[in-house]
Amino acid sequence: MTQGHCAPVATTNAGPSGRPQIVLAGNPNVGKTTLFNALTGSSAKVSNYPGITVERRSGEMKLSVGLADLHDLPGTYSLNARSAEEQIALDALLGLHGNTAPDVVLVCLDATQLARSAYLLLQCQELGARCVAALTMVDEAADATPDARALAAAFGCEVVEITARTRRGLAELTAAIERTLRLDRLSRWRWNPSARMREHLDAVRATFPESWRAATRYGTALAGPKMEGADDALALWALTCVETGPEGDELVGIPAELRTAVAVRGVGHSDDDEAVMARWTWLDREIGKLAHKRVDRSRTERIDRVLLHRVLGFTVFLGVITLLFMSLFTGAAPLMNGIDKFFKWGGSELQGVLGPGIFTDFLVGGVIAGVGAVMVFLPQILMLFLFLGFLEDCGYLARVAYLMDRIMRTMNLHGRAFVPMLFGFACAVPAITATRTMERRRDRILTMMVVPLMTCSARLPVYTLIIAALIPSGRVTQALLMVGMYLFSVTTSLCAAWVMSKTVKTLKAKRLPFIIELPPYRFPRIGDVLRMMWGKSSMFLREAGTVILGCSIALWALLYFPRTLPEGSPDYAAQIERAPTPEAKAALGAQLQAAQLENSYGGRIGHAIEPGIAPLGFDWKIGVGIVGAFAAREVFISTLGIVYAIGGDADEHSQPLRDALRTAKDDHGRKAYPPLVGLSLMVFFALACQCMSTLAVVRRETGGLRWPIFLFTYMTVLAWVVSFLVYQGGRLLGFG
Repeated sequence: MTQGHCAPVATTNAGPSGRPQIVLAGNPNVGKTTLFNALTGSSAKVSNYPGITVERRSGEMKLSVGLADLHDLPGTYSLNARSAEEQIALDALLGLHGNTAPDVVLVCLDATQLARSAYLLLQCQELGARCVAALTMVDEAADATPDARALAAAFGCEVVEITARTRRGLAELTAAIERTLRLDRLSRWRWNPSARMREHLDAVRATFPESWRAATRYGTALAGPKMEGADDALALWALTCVETGPEGDELVGIPAELRTAVAVRGVGHSDDDEAVMARWTWLDREIGKLAHKRVDRSRTERIDRVLLHRVLGFTVFLGVITLLFMSLFTGAAPLMNGIDKFFKWGGSELQGVLGPGIFTDFLVGGVIAGVGAVMVFLPQILMLFLFLGFLEDCGYLARVAYLMDRIMRTMNLHGRAFVPMLFGFACAVPAITATRTMERRRDRILTMMVVPLMTCSARLPVYTLIIAALIPSGRVTQALLMVGMYLFSVTTSLCAAWVMSKTVKTLKAKRLPFIIELPPYRFPRIGDVLRMMWGKSSMFLREAGTVILGCSIALWALLYFPRTLPEGSPDYAAQIERAPTPEAKAALGAQLQAAQLENSYGGRIGHAIEPGIAPLGFDWKIGVGIVGAFAAREVFISTLGIVYAIGGDADEHSQPLRDALRTAKDDHGRKAYPPLVGLSLMVFFALACQCMSTLAVVRRETGGLRWPIFLFTYMTVLAWVVSFLVYQGGRLLGFG
């Protein structure tokens, strides 16, 4: 074993708060979240790293000398920058891209999987970080737990046994961190690079931008006469991340000149392989001396014989998913209806207090309705993250991904994509946020692009109205048509995933071998699950909710202004004043509202797009309904209620609205909406992205406008083409 030394540096890199900076690193499923919560208590804050959908959690921890900032890095197995999580971890450890290099790196070592989790510790030590190891899962390892003092001697850093749930060992861990803060930084290497690799390191290091050199708060050195610069660790990382990043993923911060330098010098995977093999050789040799007993996993193995069985496993899985899906679909419905009624009641009360006027309409129809459009999703999102957190914490979610990968791989989707797609039947908004359980950015984006094709609950009122009003057959045919729309959505989403994975450059990626850790079954830590649930849900309210609110207000203005009537319209105000009964006043008021809507900017858009949607069998009235449906798909119904002077409170069960659609005539006196138009309209709503909330959450999850625009464009084009084929093909066959 060799090691290089840096210049002694015992000071701290105080962050903006002026406190010592400590980062918490470790593999997934090693108890890192529980330790973070135990050290920070209620001070933890959850946000996102800029531009990407990886969570960033920070909090305050108490030291004897005062407070320190603790930053929880994403769970990662290595620092090879193959994923956004690994990129973030490496940037944080090196102090790149606006990060402050940490004073201490607290690495979690899983006592039941010591060698695997120690690999990350070796890489942190190679970067010259001051390290402290927290030995977790000692309660599961029991008498197979390796001796902490022997581990400390082998790794050259303090190792403390902890049980975060009972707070055992936390005081000793805090003391170890304080002692480590006073040490000099030291780069420890357990291997010597070959002569060929040294040449590559020197060549790549020479291409570094000046900002990278300045950003490095401390240096590292490789043993050997040519390896004494401060940027050797960065050079080693550059070789690794440029060469091993999966095709199709976006690697952040790699300058073009560095990529060129690596390509010109013919750097290959052998350099990365050399480093990996050297570390594992050392771990196999040293850990083998310390881990004498095998951890008892008999209970997990017995359960897996059932849950991973080809037949029994799928049977149990279908039962669990059906239960969760029905709970999400029906359990949240009373709460969502209650929230919807509450905001409508609040708007009605406010309208009664303030009286009629533009400002009142803005508050009621824009602000209150917009806030309600955000809050109505909260029950589903809370339940979704509660379910996902529970399944992930107990270890079953990894088994679900393993089971479903056999099916999903045929469509170039990841096994974990099944859960978001399933929850897409309830609502695309929480389903898209559920893609966070997938590691690779390409897999997350591909899943986001197809989840909105699943038949969500907001489409059901539209289908119900159209089938009841325009499909004349009996109940059996109508029921089969509803089931057919569900099957149509599933088939379309899987086909769309396959096509995009073959044609869209960013989503065309070589399929990586499906490797997933199957952690032992554990009883979920309810406190951690609830904290995760609320943290992710509140983030949705803050970030996606503001976009949805803004879009709601803009859409209200589009359908409200200008408050004028078309030329030649009757004097509705005078007629309402002379109306003999309240019913007559209400009828005239509905006609006034319909005329104002037709002349609004939204109504004008409906007239403007009529030539484009006429080949689908739609008129301008349906066009206005499509514009209104951007607030939420079910708003299509209330918008049609206004257009046909039924009233904005019309729903899918409104018999007057059904009769109005059934008896509507076109300009030639023919039936405006025959059954073929109804089928075309359902197909359009099945495929079009008529939901601003979905676009808002995709923008938030992808960190920009590129993918929401792509999603809206491809779904709209797909909806138009398929609806065109349905309507025009039906007419050719004589069904028009």
